[in-house]
Amino acid sequence: MIERSHVALDALARHAADEHHCPSIVWGMVSGGSLVTTGSIGALDDGTAPTDRTIYRIASMTKSFTAAAVLSLRDEGALSLDVPVVEYAPELASVRGPDGSPPITLRHLLSMTAGLATDDAWADRHLDATPDEMNAVYVAEPAFAHLTNVTFEYSNLGFGMIGRTVFRATGKRVQDHVTSRLLEPLGLRDTTWIEPNHDGWARPYRWQDERSVPDLPHPIGDGEISPMGGLWTNVRDLATWVAWLDDANTTPHQPGAVGLCPASRREMQRINTYVGVATLAGRSCPSGYGFGLNVRDDPALGTVVAHSGGLPGYGTNMRWLAGRGVGVIALANTTYAPMSDLTMRMLVALHDLGAVPTLRPVATPAFASAAQRLVALLDEWSDDVATTLFADNMALDEPFDRRAAEAALLVERHGHLRLIGLHPESATSGTIEVQGDGSPFRIRVQLAPLAGAPVQLYDRPE
Repeated sequence: MIERSHVALDALARHAADEHHCPSIVWGMVSGGSLVTTGSIGALDDGTAPTDRTIYRIASMTKSFTAAAVLSLRDEGALSLDVPVVEYAPELASVRGPDGSPPITLRHLLSMTAGLATDDAWADRHLDATPDEMNAVYVAEPAFAHLTNVTFEYSNLGFGMIGRTVFRATGKRVQDHVTSRLLEPLGLRDTTWIEPNHDGWARPYRWQDERSVPDLPHPIGDGEISPMGGLWTNVRDLATWVAWLDDANTTPHQPGAVGLCPASRREMQRINTYVGVATLAGRSCPSGYGFGLNVRDDPALGTVVAHSGGLPGYGTNMRWLAGRGVGVIALANTTYAPMSDLTMRMLVALHDLGAVPTLRPVATPAFASAAQRLVALLDEWSDDVATTLFADNMALDEPFDRRAAEAALLVERHGHLRLIGLHPESATSGTIEVQGDGSPFRIRVQLAPLAGAPVQLYDRPE
């Protein structure tokens, strides 16, 4: 399966490189918590092929790292997502939404609901802005596209404000928190805030006048807006990052978790701001923004989590199927190369190849026990057993004498009943498979939100 997946993904990457005039693309597939295959197209300036160790600028993919650091500080009580940022950084007092807006909070900035005007073209050329330069921007009262806390509006300046707020609240730059809390503990040794000091990195290019030309001037350095898009890294480190984020979707609790607890990682991957129906790679579905991550509700693939990155000279994306352990990464060194389209096509290809595990909830002891007891009750009715198994609504919804008569008819029709399968949809609901002397049939079961999880509903089979 890995070999077939590699062939399919490499073909898609080659097509993307040709279509978007990319001097190089490096891609990787994550499965089961690790990088299982990778490939590259094109060459670096020295004529060598890039590898999963080659460094690219990942631009706005950085936002997921910044968001994770902020939630880590929130979890420790160092700051709050819902306190107005001006209480931490008084110099942000002049950054106010239109009349009628509430004060801006970190939650607004992380979820793109502050209302600040979209600013990719401007922000991408100001990563290295100094604190004084940003103070001038803040004092001049930035422009707003919307009232605060009303709708989605992507803002890089907002992530610059996150950086300032974190610095005022903790005395350390958010970049330093990312490094000490995430990069170092997770072993992301190739991920840095500064341009690599070696030759193993992809130089930036743009497509101009029907040819690739260097994107000049030199890549912008680390500065006040870098929390929105300043990181440099490679496919291998990003594979670890993707696997770590997605692991939270199948690991409810993890004492002593590295970097950030699973609950907060899941919070990043939950829609906080509804964006609307969005179309990518020909697939339209509802989408939204979490904290530093995009989320799509794909009818065939399930929950798709991602973030793209675009800067002069670079286009990047990471994308995974939440809870499936499968993800893809694509890094290119041409300006705003649409790697989001490529990674979506890659996930679809993996799904079509059967390389994506089916997401099946595991039956909890409570659900399994209730199923066993319900089938035994239907096979041989007892009001006393029903009273202990059912929530109090059951006798009111359908008197026990009627339920007993229906159960007797069920046994008469099918023979003595036994439980042969559990098909949970959650910890407290799903279907159970039952068989008598003939063909199996299913009964839908719901447990009540009460101590002991009694049965509050079951379908009455025909």
